[in-house]
Amino acid sequence: MQLADVRLAALVPCLPDERVASEALEARLAPLYERLRLHSGRLQLMSGIAERRFWPAGTRPSGPASAAGRRALQEAGVEPAAVDLLIHASVCRDFLEPATASVVHHTLGLAPHAVLFDLSNACLGFANALLIAAAQIDAGQIETALVVACEDGRPLVDATVQALLANPHAGKDELKRAFASLTIGSGAAAAVLVRGARAPLAPRLLGGRVLAATEHHVLCHGDHAGAGAGPLMETDSEALLHAGIDLAARTWPLLLHELGWSGAPDRIVTHQVGVAHRRALLGALDIPPELDFPTVETLGNMGSVSLPLTLALAREAGHIRRGHRVGALGIGSGLSCLMLGLEF
Repeated sequence: MQLADVRLAALVPCLPDERVASEALEARLAPLYERLRLHSGRLQLMSGIAERRFWPAGTRPSGPASAAGRRALQEAGVEPAAVDLLIHASVCRDFLEPATASVVHHTLGLAPHAVLFDLSNACLGFANALLIAAAQIDAGQIETALVVACEDGRPLVDATVQALLANPHAGKDELKRAFASLTIGSGAAAAVLVRGARAPLAPRLLGGRVLAATEHHVLCHGDHAGAGAGPLMETDSEALLHAGIDLAARTWPLLLHELGWSGAPDRIVTHQVGVAHRRALLGALDIPPELDFPTVETLGNMGSVSLPLTLALAREAGHIRRGHRVGALGIGSGLSCLMLGLEF
C-alpha cells in the first residue's frame, strides 16, 4: 500500500519508572534454578535483556494509554474534539468488554462522532492501526486519527514465575517454553495522524507491506490460566525466531519495491524481541547494524508498543533526523509481518 500524503503529526513514548533486572526475576526463581542446577545470568545471556520496566501493580492499560494520547494531541496541536478515529492497539486491555478505547475516549474527552475500537494483533497491533488509520485519511474518509497502546508485562511475568514455582515437575523444557514470557516489559505510546496539509513539516508515512505465514500460529499461544489467574504464554522461541526471520526476509523486498527504494533506507527501527533476534533479522535483510536503534537491552519486549516507542526514542536521541528515510519493521506471532516506510 502506498499513501499519497499522510503525516505523523506526533509520536509520543511513555515509560514506567520501575526497573526490574533480569537477575531479580531469576532470584525469584531460585528454588527452580537450584533444583535444575542452573546458574543465575542465563536470562540476560540468552536474551540480551538486562532489565525491563513495569507499571505499578493494578495499573489498567487505559491509564498510560490515555496519558500518552493526551501528550500526543498536545504535541500535534490537535484539540480532542478534532479526532475522528481512535484506535487502542494493545494486547493488554482493561477488560474483555467494553473496548478499552471507550475508556480512553472518555478520559480524553473526545467528541461523540469519533469512531473508536480496539485492535489486537500480538506485537503488530500498533503498526496495523497506523496503516488502517492512514488509509482512511488517504481516502478522504477522516481528517485526524489517534492511535494509542499500553502493554503491561507485570501480570504475565508474575504469573509465569508463580506457575513455574508451583509446578513440582517443572523442568528445563517447561522453563524453555516460558522463557519468552520472562523477557516482556511495559510501555505506552501514542501517535497522531493527519492529512499532509495540516502538518506539512511532519514526518510522512509513505506506506507499507504485509505478509502472513499463519501455518506458524501454533508456535506461540497466550491465554489466562483460569478464573482469577494471570495470563500465561507458551512459546517455541527457537522455531518462532526462524519462521519470523524467514517471513521478514520475504516481506522486505516487497516493501522496497512498493516504495521504490533501491536499497536499505537511512535508518531502521525494528520490533525489539531479543539480541539474537535483532542480529538474525539484520543479517537476513543485509542491513548494517549501525542503521538500527536497539532498546531491548533495557526495555525488554514491549509487545505492540515496542516498535512505535523505539521509533520515538530514536528520534529523540537524534538517531533519526530530518530528511531520513526510515523502515519500521514488525513481526507478530501468528505469524504476520508488517513493514512501514517513513520519510522524516
